[in-house]
Amino acid sequence: MIRLPGPRNGRPIATRHGLARILSKRGLCSRREAALWIAAGRVAVDGHVVLDPEFPIAGDVSIAVDGGAITTAQRVYLALNKPRGLVTTTRDEQGRETVYRCLGDAGLPWLAPVGRLDKASEGLLLMSNDPGWAARITDPSQGPDKTYHVQVDRIPDPPMLAALVQGAGGGDEFLRAKSATLLRSGQRNAWLEIVLDEGRNRQIRRLLQAFDIGVMRLVRVAIGGLQLGDLPKGGWRHLSPAEVDALAPPAN
Repeated sequence: MIRLPGPRNGRPIATRHGLARILSKRGLCSRREAALWIAAGRVAVDGHVVLDPEFPIAGDVSIAVDGGAITTAQRVYLALNKPRGLVTTTRDEQGRETVYRCLGDAGLPWLAPVGRLDKASEGLLLMSNDPGWAARITDPSQGPDKTYHVQVDRIPDPPMLAALVQGAGGGDEFLRAKSATLLRSGQRNAWLEIVLDEGRNRQIRRLLQAFDIGVMRLVRVAIGGLQLGDLPKGGWRHLSPAEVDALAPPAN
């Protein structure tokens, strides 16, 4: 039973959440998938089928899916080396292959990507069925930094690297890097290490585009202290409890 402090006529006030959200928080499926289950008549509350995904749940109630009582799924935390060309989504309306292809028939429970990497990007992607942990990872105010190695179509000089940190744009479109350093360069292109302390859609690509720098390859190599390391492309591994806690310490 979830409770909030603050009496009403001497009694605690129960927190209410929609039924679809409850199923998602239990780590059973996404909220979207839960809404489909509910609309299909597969979910019952205290023995009665409920068809409203926002049906309020508070207190100690019995919830069943397909006649079986639900329990909180065992929490799973994975690091995946996402290959280029896969979409970071549960299902794609255009029929493109998704990151779930990498998980194959491993017998894992439902998992959701933690944050995103666009189709053309690759590297370290976290997946979990723990929504609270995922929210702490992606929260720009407390989530870990993300480190990328980016191949670009020119050789930025020190003033240009400083400009990437100073940022470009304005208002909600202001984009910046926490740090930008030159890793190595050839005659026509270079590899940069760019660190972000927030995660906006296609942030690095849009930031570099603002300075007329084209991206040839973009690889996320670290999230906080967790390194991609030698994890093979398309491969995955379970995170250790210490890694899970280091990435997003439990909420107090």
